[in-house]
Amino acid sequence: MAAPLDHPFVAAVKPLIDAMGGELMAPGEARPDDVVLAWEGEDVLAVRLPQLSDSLDHILAALERRHGMPLAELDRKTKQSVVRILEARGAFSVRHGVETVASALGVSRFTVYNYLNRENARENARENARESARGSATTGE
Repeated sequence: MAAPLDHPFVAAVKPLIDAMGGELMAPGEARPDDVVLAWEGEDVLAVRLPQLSDSLDHILAALERRHGMPLAELDRKTKQSVVRILEARGAFSVRHGVETVASALGVSRFTVYNYLNRENARENARENARESARGSATTGE
């Protein structure tokens, strides 16, 4: 990258770009689909965003680093937590997302769907309880 790595703006955004799996480059190297970032009116760097499928691999690798072991070695409860995190990050909107996650966790697609369904059922039950409580409060029951 020809952009100065010691520029304060580059230093500020580099951790975010790394976390996303993006690639830094000089503004002159940017393609039409890259994002050019400016500092005080001057183009400082360009960012090439990863493809969605690459993003999922990057997220899985980050989760492995966070847990300090391959995701397949985690216990069931932690795997369920990982699936919740991945769902919140949009991992299952990517084509073959469930298969990719199942492979990383060392479980079947069916198991991943069970984790998702179980969490969605819990969330629906919590929402129904909140609505019931609101209804009781307004009717005085």
